[in-house]
Amino acid sequence: MTFTSLTRRAFLGHASSLATLAAAAGSTACRTAPPAAAALGADDLTALSATAAVTAMRNGDITAEAYATALLDRADRLRHLNAFRVMDRDAVLAAARTADKARASSARPGLLHGLPIPLKDSVNTVAYPTSNGARALEHFRPNANAPVLGQLLAQGAYVMGKTNLHELSFGFTSTNPHFGAVRNPYDAEHVPGGSSGGSGAAVAARMAPLTIAEDTAGSIRCPAAWCGISGLRPTYGRYPDAGIMPLAEGKFDQVGAVARRVEDLVLFDTVITGEASPVVPAMLKGMRIGILEQLMTNLEPDVERVTTAAFARLEAEGVTLVRLDMPEVLQAGSVVGGIILFEWVPAITRFLEEAGAGVTFDQLLAASSDEIKQLPRIPREAYEGALQARAVVQARVRDRFVEHRLTALAYPPLFESAPKIGDMADVTWGGRAVPRMNATTRGTTLAPCCGHPGLVVPAGLGDAGLPIGLEFDGLAGSDRELLGLGLAVEQALGPLPGPNVERALAG
Repeated sequence: MTFTSLTRRAFLGHASSLATLAAAAGSTACRTAPPAAAALGADDLTALSATAAVTAMRNGDITAEAYATALLDRADRLRHLNAFRVMDRDAVLAAARTADKARASSARPGLLHGLPIPLKDSVNTVAYPTSNGARALEHFRPNANAPVLGQLLAQGAYVMGKTNLHELSFGFTSTNPHFGAVRNPYDAEHVPGGSSGGSGAAVAARMAPLTIAEDTAGSIRCPAAWCGISGLRPTYGRYPDAGIMPLAEGKFDQVGAVARRVEDLVLFDTVITGEASPVVPAMLKGMRIGILEQLMTNLEPDVERVTTAAFARLEAEGVTLVRLDMPEVLQAGSVVGGIILFEWVPAITRFLEEAGAGVTFDQLLAASSDEIKQLPRIPREAYEGALQARAVVQARVRDRFVEHRLTALAYPPLFESAPKIGDMADVTWGGRAVPRMNATTRGTTLAPCCGHPGLVVPAGLGDAGLPIGLEFDGLAGSDRELLGLGLAVEQALGPLPGPNVERALAG
């Protein structure tokens, strides 16, 4: 169901809920709308959440052009972070002026009126090329927008540009060999996470309040955790994924969003799904949340300290933490990895053909880095074993939810804070060397393996000033409830200090 088919009453109900969310956010900009754009400085404008910015533009308290200008200026100032691959300032400002004219003509503003949204450069766009982080597709011009973009445009948003990413979305660093490394706004010597690193860096650095990302095995939640923002990987299939290059065939790839506030993820979910039910902070007292013991081992000291403190805060709010011994969760990484490494070649081949990219898979591979060329191929018997193991993990996790009356599972999605750019050395766990890719995806593959929604919220900063995130997974279809939990956790844990821009510039 799309918003074009919603009744006027439902539309107004959504608008009312957005105003309520903005008020609940607690910022002065949300509680009291500014009288005019001139009354707010550029830093004030870039600090607005998407919900607050849209509310102000819908009300006529700020103009879309003034808001876009502030974001563009900040993106230009922080361009060394390499968050964007392509951007057209003139086109963005023209779209903002069009939004202002539409409002002045008494046209009913959409739910995303005047909001410039950057998109991960794996989401097909007519206005910009879609490289997927690959050299062979650098100039690929899709003949149609991805459906998810069409839904955003229909509600008054427009494209701000395309964000940089890991090559072919096949990694967690966003150190792209063709378009350069994306840098973490909290410390430019460190990675922002991947593969949607440009999307995460843009939001954390206040170049945009919300960006489109995409998650196959952690590509939303990894940048969210390492950039100190929130990100939702929705229930598999909740958002349309056509027009986005997959790494598997109908199993894991899922478009989503990252934002500085959970309320903006609610806004995004409302627009894409058309669900009219309000999302309010959940009642934490009496809630039962499962803690996966297997994902609480071999943690970097900072991650262990911040995670433990966050859990203690939730317990103080009345949450019952249920410690779960589930060795099966450690199979998720090999399950997801095994399936992807068998399916990625036919999946990408089919996508290139259907999208009319004018590039074959062999040509794509020939122009790729050694990291891509050296990906192993999985024999069919191993692939079929991974499919069987996936069903076992799904059933086991579902049974534990029922058995322990859980609302969600909680765990640190990543064992460490963001490593330095270029640091891919093995880590040592229990006296044995573990490839960093395997270690990093240990906690990000459970949600895609099960098809569950996974929400990352900031938990705190480590001693080096780098963000650490906390993930909450719900059962399939519980996205709105999970977002309500996210709103409550966000309130309980408090805001995370933003990145020091001067430190970022020093990188």
